[in-house]
Amino acid sequence: MSVPVVIMRGGTSKGAYFLASDLPVDPDERDALLLSVMGSPDPRQIDGIGGGHPLTSKVAVVSRSDDPAADVDYLFLQVQVDRPLVSAEQPCGNILAGVGPFAIERGLVPVAGDVTPVRVRMVNTGALAVVSVSTPDGAVTYAGDTALSGVPGAAARIEVEFRDTAGSVAPGLLPTGRVLDDLDGVPATLIDNGMPVVLMSAKSLGVTGRETPAELEADTRLCRRVEQLRILAGTMMQLGDVSTTTVPKMCLISPPESGGSLATRMFIPHRVHASIGVLAAVTVGTAAAMPGSVAHTGAAGTFRLEHPTGFTDVVIDLDAGRSAIVSTARLILEGRVHPRRDREGAIVHG
Repeated sequence: MSVPVVIMRGGTSKGAYFLASDLPVDPDERDALLLSVMGSPDPRQIDGIGGGHPLTSKVAVVSRSDDPAADVDYLFLQVQVDRPLVSAEQPCGNILAGVGPFAIERGLVPVAGDVTPVRVRMVNTGALAVVSVSTPDGAVTYAGDTALSGVPGAAARIEVEFRDTAGSVAPGLLPTGRVLDDLDGVPATLIDNGMPVVLMSAKSLGVTGRETPAELEADTRLCRRVEQLRILAGTMMQLGDVSTTTVPKMCLISPPESGGSLATRMFIPHRVHASIGVLAAVTVGTAAAMPGSVAHTGAAGTFRLEHPTGFTDVVIDLDAGRSAIVSTARLILEGRVHPRRDREGAIVHG
């Protein structure tokens, strides 16, 4: 009548983490259960554990992996707040940060020193990631001094390293074979290290790059130009006609304002992101480490990407082929959640 659950913040999201063995095997039955326990569909999710927002209506389903390259499998499910829909279309890099601590807390992965690497296969895409978790004294430590924009206080540093992300959608890290391209007169770097992104100087498009998302979206001249360049870039990146797709993303870069490596404004593609997505940040950071790119700022290391609501830190080492996001996580609650049931005991939602 109830299901074991852990509520955990991962990065700048919050979700319900389940062992796969505690959920129905049938996807339709599993989704019905998750809709019920999260309280969807309802704008407030008042009858469930969801927070009434897409960032707090997320689910991680974790199990031991039969892939020799991974310790655990992680299926990400987005539970829609106001619709009876559970989506597995793409993974979530924020919730991924909590998968490492969850796997250790649940005994799926043993502690391996002061920092325990947890190899994760992302079931949504088949890609691999390594979540490095602070584990001094033989247990997960959540307290630390790493700050994330949008998260109060600080917590223990977690690095989420992505493996084999070059050319995730496009044919290669640099699908044109060049670090710098001429995009209808605009210097641009076309790159895909987990997310196809086109990087351009904000100045080359007649803006400062310090505008708010609302200001950029209200600039109809700019938006038309960005979309024109996006369609052209899609062809150059061998993505075909991208007029009805969400990739590539378009990133305007400018000098940093608050001590970071560079400032970003990300079109995704027709709205401007309030921050920056995890895999997009990895791709932008890769360009920042790449000599000759429009975003090049320096050698390997940690790059702080400023965005409209703060910053995101990424760790890039091109020589080692390493790209990671800096994140944190916190265990909030562990217990059992009771789905809503009718008089006959059947699970219902909405």
